[in-house]
Amino acid sequence: MKVAIVADSNSGITQAEAKELGMTVIPTPSIIDGVSFLEDINLTQEEFYEKLKDDSVNVSSSQPSSYDISETWKKLLTEYDEVVFIPISSGLSETMHSAQHLAEEPEFKGKVFVIDNKRVSITQKSASLDALALAKQGKSGKEIADWLMETSMNSSIYITVNTLKYLKKGGRLTPAVAAIGTLLKIKPVLQIQGAKLDQYAKPRKMHDAKQIMLDAVKKDLDTRFNELYKAGKMRLFIAHTENFAEAEIFKKEAEEYLGLPVEYISPLSLSVSVHIGPGSLALACAQVER
Repeated sequence: MKVAIVADSNSGITQAEAKELGMTVIPTPSIIDGVSFLEDINLTQEEFYEKLKDDSVNVSSSQPSSYDISETWKKLLTEYDEVVFIPISSGLSETMHSAQHLAEEPEFKGKVFVIDNKRVSITQKSASLDALALAKQGKSGKEIADWLMETSMNSSIYITVNTLKYLKKGGRLTPAVAAIGTLLKIKPVLQIQGAKLDQYAKPRKMHDAKQIMLDAVKKDLDTRFNELYKAGKMRLFIAHTENFAEAEIFKKEAEEYLGLPVEYISPLSLSVSVHIGPGSLALACAQVER
C-alpha cells in the first residue's frame, strides 16, 4: 500500500522541502491587485511583504482551485494507491469543505482522504510530517486519516502582532478599536485553538507579549496536554513574519523556559500573514508521533 501525503502551502512547507521529504504541497493563491499569485511558485515571501506593506496595493488571500486539487490527486493516483490531503483548518478557510466534496467524486471516492486536522502553519506542518512517517510505516490512508482526526485538537498556537494595521485592514478590528490600540501601543496576543484566530491578551510591549505566550504554552502543557507532555509526545514550534532574527532569540528563550526543544522555525503562511502583517512571532505546541 503506497499512500501519498499532500498538504497546502498554509503549512509553511516549501516546494523544495516537499520534494526532499517525498510529499506534495499545493500552493495557496495570494491575490495582489486582482492578479492571482501562487505561494512559493511565482511569489516569494519577500515579494509578498513588499506588496503587503504598500498601502496603494490591495493584497488578499484565496484558496486553491478545485481543478488544481483534482489534477494533483489524479497525477498522484497514477503512482500511489491512496492520497491523504491535509489542508488548512476548516475554521480558517473553505479549502477543506471544497476538497471533501471533490473527494466524493467517483474517481476519488475511497482513494482520497481529506482531513480537517484543525491545524495551520507550524502545527499543520507537524501533522503532515507525522502523516508522512505513518505512510512510510505502511499505514493505510484510512489509518493515517483516523490518527490525524483523533489528534486534531492536540495543539495550540499563540501569536503576537507588531501592528494592528493589518487586523484592521482585514476587518478583524473596527477602525475605532484599532486607533485606540495603536495609540496605546498594544501588541495583542492572538490564539488559534483549532478553529479561528481569537484574541488572548493585550500587552503593550513585545517583551510582555513573549512572556504571555510562554506562560500560555506552559499552562497548556501542565493541564490539557499533561499526559502527552509526560509521555514525551509534545514538541514546540516557532513561526514568524519577516522576523527570523527575533524568532531565533525566542527559540532559545522558549527552550530554556519550557524545557522542550523547538523542532523548527518557519515563516508564517501567507494566508495568515495577510491578516497579521510583518514583525510577528508565534509559539506553538503539538502532539507528535515521529
